[in-house]
Amino acid sequence: MFDFLQGYDVLGAFWMTVKLTVLSALGSLVWGTLLAGMRVSPVPLMRGFATFYVNTVRNIPLTVIIVFTSLGLADIFGATMGASDDFKVQGFRLALLGLAAYHAAFVCEAVRSGINTVPVGQAEAARAIGLSFSQVLRIVILPQAFRAVITPLANVLIALTKNTTVAAAIGVAEAAALMKTMIENEAQTVAIGAVFAFGFVVLTLPTGLILGWLGKRLAVKR
Repeated sequence: MFDFLQGYDVLGAFWMTVKLTVLSALGSLVWGTLLAGMRVSPVPLMRGFATFYVNTVRNIPLTVIIVFTSLGLADIFGATMGASDDFKVQGFRLALLGLAAYHAAFVCEAVRSGINTVPVGQAEAARAIGLSFSQVLRIVILPQAFRAVITPLANVLIALTKNTTVAAAIGVAEAAALMKTMIENEAQTVAIGAVFAFGFVVLTLPTGLILGWLGKRLAVKR
């Protein structure tokens, strides 16, 4: 029944999808959190930069960003993202950069919404005892904010998992790229589509269920 899968590294393609998801999720979480901190910063220049970045990146299609990282950064400006001359390695790194840069804008807004749920009095009390803005953010605000936005961040992670398919546009050998190759070579379009759809459900459904449960379990009671 699944003879059409022979000769194709389906598990390897999904493993590439998992690596893209995990690494770009970490990158977008770090950069998105920094952007959220900038957006609530008392420094106008930092607020302006973060607002401009978020509003700009959120309104650019992900495909454009991914292609720009390859054609713009790599081909025109010569950014190789490391010393490797391997085209596949460079494509993987550039895809990570594009995915992280894009989804960081959504992480930023999710974290900022969590920051807004923390009572202003807590920040004022922390400043009153001599803590700096960065200390207030790190010690008082962000721990509560992250607990409040686990579910929104889970939605961003699920979207990121599905959006890794765009990396096929610059030659990254993830699941969508292999599916395209198999559809071109095999007369089993429906079956191939069903296999890859099931694979993405296996990746995203447990993520949503686990993080949804975690969000309810760790939610701040007010």
